Amino acid sequence: MPLLLNVLLLPAAAARDRPAVLPPEPGAPPGASAATLAERRALAHTYAPCYARADKREKTLILDKVCAATGWHRSHARNALLNAARPKPGRVPQRRKYDAEVVAALTLCWTILDRPAGKRLAPMLPELVPVLRRHRELSLDDESAELLMSMSAATISRRLAPYRQSSGTAPRLRPGSRPRGELPLVTWTEWDHGHPGFFEIAVVRHDGGTAGGSCLLTVAATDIATGWTEIRTVRGAGQIPLALDVVARNLPFPVLGLDCGSHGAEIDEALLRWCRQRRVTFTHARPVGRGSHHVGQQSWRMLHELAGDHHYDSPGEQALLNEIWAALSRLTNYFYPQQRSVSGPGQGGGRKEFETATPYRRTERHRCVTPEDQAILADVYPGLNPAELHRHVERLVNRLHLIAESRAALRRCRTFGPGFVL
Repeated sequence: MPLLLNVLLLPAAAARDRPAVLPPEPGAPPGASAATLAERRALAHTYAPCYARADKREKTLILDKVCAATGWHRSHARNALLNAARPKPGRVPQRRKYDAEVVAALTLCWTILDRPAGKRLAPMLPELVPVLRRHRELSLDDESAELLMSMSAATISRRLAPYRQSSGTAPRLRPGSRPRGELPLVTWTEWDHGHPGFFEIAVVRHDGGTAGGSCLLTVAATDIATGWTEIRTVRGAGQIPLALDVVARNLPFPVLGLDCGSHGAEIDEALLRWCRQRRVTFTHARPVGRGSHHVGQQSWRMLHELAGDHHYDSPGEQALLNEIWAALSRLTNYFYPQQRSVSGPGQGGGRKEFETATPYRRTERHRCVTPEDQAILADVYPGLNPAELHRHVERLVNRLHLIAESRAALRRCRTFGPGFVL
């Protein structure tokens, strides 16, 4: 018998020379084996070098021994021995496609746009990155900029997951229920949610959670077709028409209709009076079209987050709030992405399809917007720096909250005494 086969079959003196398991006892049922998967693999690796160097007769004997010990079929045992004998190439470490510089730039874009989801952020990067580079807010070379702009929504969500968890999730505020069964109160124009000019209106009282006393009111108007939002703060319900006048002057299209929930008799009467004077449709029950339900939710959420739960009633706070809304209007309308569901093959219970665009882009391409208004928007857009607008809004909000907290502490001191601690 050849020396190689003798060495294999005779008991070895060292543990490394003997198989990991022994063959089954005589009389055991065919295919029975006491070896675990790890032991079978170890046995294959033990016999593999000898099997690779053996001749045909020696290979037959090795296969008999391995099959008896493992219960494997001969073909499977032969493949296992051959695979174990092949050299395994060392794994070459892959270079990370997105380095720290690209991820830092992605985080900046995500922060400027109010931390949107990856599916909303991805379509905006090809437009936002060149704007930030033009204003020298991003120091990226052309290759890194291309990588950032081509990043998929799934990769964005994966890269931003640690930052999203550390920053927490903002509360999602939904508008209150509306009496959808009511008829329109004033009808001058047939309601069309696909035509710019039909708005959802929300009126927020900055009363700090107290029922009584005077406070400022904020009127938020969101166009259903484009998502364009304008916000204005006034001193009482009697000045709501003045707020709507300012909103109408800032819009790139005329106001055709208002849809409003129930905010109380005084506020509803002021809105109704303004609509009658300007022949604007006023309703509590607009038709809900595809992608238009609660279209102002994002604007209402930002309004509550920025203003907070403080009590505002002074002219200084009113001026500061209006300064915040003016800067926020340019930031949100020109740069914040909004998703709308669109018609297509996804109807009938299939997968929904979404279109992502900013209010500015939707307004710019809408056929109902006049060329003069489109030219005005096109002139304003190149001079806007979203990073600077974001910083400006943050500075104003911090200043507003500081003033509100100082005035609240002063009111508590007057009411409960200087030693009172909340």
